[in-house]
This record gives sequence, C-alpha cells and structure tokens, in this order.
Amino acid sequence: MNFTETAWEVFNQSINDYHINDDVDTSANNPYPKNSLEHLLYAKNWIDTVQWHLEDLIRDENIDPTVALKLKRTIDSSNQKRTDLVEFIDSWFLQKYKNSSPNADAKINSETPAWAVDRLSILALKVYHMKLEALRESASDEHRKKCSVKLNILLEQQTDLSEAIDQLLFDIESGNVKMKVYKQMKMYNDESLNPILYQNVKNA
Repeated sequence: MNFTETAWEVFNQSINDYHINDDVDTSANNPYPKNSLEHLLYAKNWIDTVQWHLEDLIRDENIDPTVALKLKRTIDSSNQKRTDLVEFIDSWFLQKYKNSSPNADAKINSETPAWAVDRLSILALKVYHMKLEALRESASDEHRKKCSVKLNILLEQQTDLSEAIDQLLFDIESGNVKMKVYKQMKMYNDESLNPILYQNVKNA
C-alpha cells in the first residue's frame, strides 16, 4: 500500500469514527501509535471533520449571535490547530527524507507534501458527504443524480491528487524535487502581530 492509499484509509476511518456520535464536542480516540504517521493523519482529519461540522452549524440563519461568536472563536482555534499539525507533518517528511540529497537541477514544488495531504483530507470529507447526498432518500431524483455526477468528479480528483502526491514524494526521495518548508506565520491569533489583539492587551 502506497502513502496516499494509507492516508485515504486513515482519513475515512476518522470520518466514520466521528459520525458514530456526529457531535463536534466528541474527543478523538486515535487508534494509532502516538509516534506513527497514521496517528498524525488521523488527528489531522479529525480536526478537519469537526471543523466541517462547525462550519455547517455557524451557517444556520437562525443561530443566536452569542452562539455564533463562540463558534467563530472555536473555528479560529481549529484553523490554528490545523495549520500547526500540517507543519508538524511536513517536519515528519523532512525527517524522513533528511538523507535524500537534491540534484543540482532539482525543482521546488509550490506546495509541500503536508499541504497537499491537507487537500486530500478535505477531499475525503467532500466524498463522504457528497455520497450521502447522492443516496439521500428524502431528496429528489434530480438532486441525487446531480450529486452522483459531482461524486464521480470528486473521485476522479482523488485519483489525480493521490497520484500527484505519490509522485511528489518519489521526486523528493530521488532528488528531483527539493523539499523546502515555510511556516505559515498566521497573524490573526498572535497577540504580538494582530493590531486588535495587541491594542487590547495594551489597554487592559
């Protein structure tokens, strides 16, 4: 089993585990050894799955503004955890390929392995939920047909993205691509960088 096959399997296990309770407050029960890549992938997708449903909740037009603000704060925190974990996965890849020497003409990919994996994790969620819509008995035939067409496109995208990720990892290992990681340096949660936050701290 290659990397993306393993990742897809882990992502779907996380998604299925979440939907046992289908509750954004449910804690992850990660079944994989703590230092394994599978553990990181499961944790990554669990964050994505919870955030997917938080984003659903906040779009309720009748939501209480106080509840909406609390959800927004939770989503902001989730985004930071997601970014931190993606960067941690990239660190895992850097360690894995530390002995791979880039060729003199090695290229730099515009996207690191972990950010491509981030897209694959979100894609697993899209496939899961589109499949539900394609099979939803309470929906019209037209709705189910449209969702089936979209599902097939998503599955094609899964094939293409998986191939691209596996090729990227092969190219890094063989020295054809130079792996270089830049931190996201998100500013909105940082009290020293976000003017609203550091002004509040100064005035406190």
